[in-house]
Amino acid sequence: MTTPPAAPADHPPVESPAARVSTPVDGVDVLGAISPSRAGDFMACPLMYRFRTIDRLPEAPSPDATRGTVVHKVLEDLFDLPALERTPERAGEMLAPTWDALLDAEPGLGEMFGGAGPDVTAWLASCRTVLDRYFDLEDPRRLEPADRELYVEALLDSKLLLRGFVDRVDVAPDGRIRVVDYKSGKSPSEGFEAKALFQMRFYALVIWKLRGVVPSVLQLIYLGNGEILRYEPDEDDLRATERKVEAVWAAITRAQETGDWQPSPSRLCDWCSFHEYCPTKGGTVPPLPEPVPVAVDASTDESQD
Repeated sequence: MTTPPAAPADHPPVESPAARVSTPVDGVDVLGAISPSRAGDFMACPLMYRFRTIDRLPEAPSPDATRGTVVHKVLEDLFDLPALERTPERAGEMLAPTWDALLDAEPGLGEMFGGAGPDVTAWLASCRTVLDRYFDLEDPRRLEPADRELYVEALLDSKLLLRGFVDRVDVAPDGRIRVVDYKSGKSPSEGFEAKALFQMRFYALVIWKLRGVVPSVLQLIYLGNGEILRYEPDEDDLRATERKVEAVWAAITRAQETGDWQPSPSRLCDWCSFHEYCPTKGGTVPPLPEPVPVAVDASTDESQD
């Protein structure tokens, strides 16, 4: 059995798992904080949420996730160039330097390649294929985003803090807002669009709280198969999203109080990093860290798959 790491110092010890301890954020005491990725984790599998957020178990990097990180960074930096230089060729030239910079920051990523793993040259070529699809869907020479990789946060009346990073925000001359997210994977199959759009509704809710404007369009760009999913939210949508997020937080709190983090087997298990700890895969669940940290999502990391 692997003993999970101790709770980081920024999670103060509490007397019981049921205790709700305020976390100071920007000078305001909040009930807790959550991002769309961590909310999505809990909705997909409470046990995975526990492993990732409570136990903070290590996760090996994957070529697919790292491809998403590299492509996202190229698309972010592409808009630093003069409009006429935002071409597929120029974006392709940015791939290797972007990968090198990421490797300098996280040297362990190089361990994915060699041996039985993928070849780095072939992997970079797959990044280029994904990146080229972007230009089939949009012409960046005709766009001037208002914000890229924008950190947003908003405090609900319940004192729950919502936060995360938005890939791109476009603002029209008349003030209409479009929220854009890049996905390096494929678009969801029919019936799973609502789940895919949860993250975008979450961001739209935060922007509405911050700016008093409901975004006109939520746009998911799937570079894995070159499709775009668009949705036009309204205030009722965002109020429903607020209720859903608060319900997710209440469920997280109940799991914290009871220590009952149930696995939820699905096709997503194939991509999970925690098989050795999961009872549905023959693994052994490690004991909760002592003292148990408050179920607060302290991270702002967002999935870029």
